[in-house]
Amino acid sequence: MTVTAYQYVDLPDAQVVTTRALLTARDNIGDTVEARAMMCIHGGAGFGKTVAVNFYLHELEPHEDVRRVTFRARPTARAVRYELFAALDLPGHPPRHPSEFDCLLKNALAERPRTLLVDEAQWLNGEAFEYFRYLWDEPSTQLAIIFVGGEGCHTVLRREPMLSSRIFIWQHFTRLAEDEVRQVIPLFHPVWADADPDDIDFANRHAAHGNFRAWAQLTAHARIGLERTGRTRVDRELLRWVFSRLG
Repeated sequence: MTVTAYQYVDLPDAQVVTTRALLTARDNIGDTVEARAMMCIHGGAGFGKTVAVNFYLHELEPHEDVRRVTFRARPTARAVRYELFAALDLPGHPPRHPSEFDCLLKNALAERPRTLLVDEAQWLNGEAFEYFRYLWDEPSTQLAIIFVGGEGCHTVLRREPMLSSRIFIWQHFTRLAEDEVRQVIPLFHPVWADADPDDIDFANRHAAHGNFRAWAQLTAHARIGLERTGRTRVDRELLRWVFSRLG
């Protein structure tokens, strides 16, 4: 099964493909939201974590209030407060005092069920994770939290027993196995639809290594190569040209 992609905006005709990891994520996210619990999706860069979570949360959004928060540096609890203030579209100006700020956020999170997607969670330190636990533990809040991040996310969470013990589901994203590459890559983009399976294996071994982000990059270059050479199908010569661009 494929659906129109919204993640690979620079790769026309790409599709989100339902890998085993994505199907597992769908069940895990649904169970976490229903339980108003917390989960952690972690794994290496480019393995499809954010695509999976965004896709399935998008399916829930007509019925579920989903708010996304992304961190690019190690935030303090103060920074988390401000990010949540913006993500929740709260009116007025952020309160100056932490206790007043906390009360405002807890009241907002108690209004109705909400799901927080915390992306790039590997940037969170113990203080920031603890603040999310503090909000989730508040009896009045109706909160589900999905932490998505690199391996560092799992490591930091495991160091925080009070939070780690509250994680409802852990899911580890890994590289696509070779057999799954053969199954899903022809569905991922028309470039690979009629490619020789041996050429797909060749591309995976030499460049993509089961990494979806690498496959997207490789596909973008393959499209350029097909257009410039007039070829109608990927072959080894074209793939070697692509590899030369990828270093």
